[in-house]
Amino acid sequence: MANNPALANVKVDPKDMAHIKAIVMSMTPAERENPDLLNPSRRRRLAAGAGRPVVEVNRLIKQFNEMKKMMSGMMNGNMAGMEQMMGAMGGGMPGMPGGMPGMGGGLKGKMANMAMKQMARRIQKNKKKRR
Repeated sequence: MANNPALANVKVDPKDMAHIKAIVMSMTPAERENPDLLNPSRRRRLAAGAGRPVVEVNRLIKQFNEMKKMMSGMMNGNMAGMEQMMGAMGGGMPGMPGGMPGMGGGLKGKMANMAMKQMARRIQKNKKKRR
């Protein structure tokens, strides 16, 4: 995570990271590729294999799907949707004990303003191309 400057300030409890890793490593390669395959019996198997409750497995899958939806929205130029989702998350990742500081707090500073203006110009340019 240190490779990305935006994630440099994110603090994640090592225990939580170990739990997530245990759940993911309990998945088959096909389940890692396509989480939609995870029916309730597979989720029970994952929970047993990771030594975690089924609720935690469900929470992880839900978080993954939310992030996937947000990222696809960003790729399509829907920054309003991303800001709305970040605001709905209340400044943290739902379900993560203690939240994830640094996530959803909003962009601050000159660099953030510059990036937002650049994205707005790019979105306007793309809208003009479609006409």
